[in-house]
Amino acid sequence: MGKKKALSPSQMIVDVAIKGLQDKKAEDIVSIDLRETENAVCDFFVICTGTSSTHVNALAKAAEEEIRKSLGEKPWHSEGFGNAQWVLIDYVTVVVHIFLEETREFYNIEGLWGDAKFTEYKEAN
Repeated sequence: MGKKKALSPSQMIVDVAIKGLQDKKAEDIVSIDLRETENAVCDFFVICTGTSSTHVNALAKAAEEEIRKSLGEKPWHSEGFGNAQWVLIDYVTVVVHIFLEETREFYNIEGLWGDAKFTEYKEAN
């Protein structure tokens, strides 16, 4: 049996954030690995969609709580909880973006980083 490569701290944050998002029924969850991308602002983006501003806020709180509970990490910065069209939670090496669908389409973050490695995640059952 081959040895499994240890996850980096950034990858651990991504995995735990995604678990929290799946638990609250986030839609269209994607991680973008920016480590090989020139001029990247962090190692990973995690992007998902909520169905309403209330859902966006609940997703953000779930991701934050899951990361704090599992890894003891607190965000360096977060914003967008007010109107909850786009909540950003910044862990320095990982930035979690939670959008309303039309806001996600408008800003098209995936399109801006099209040369990076994308991973799509199934929604929780």
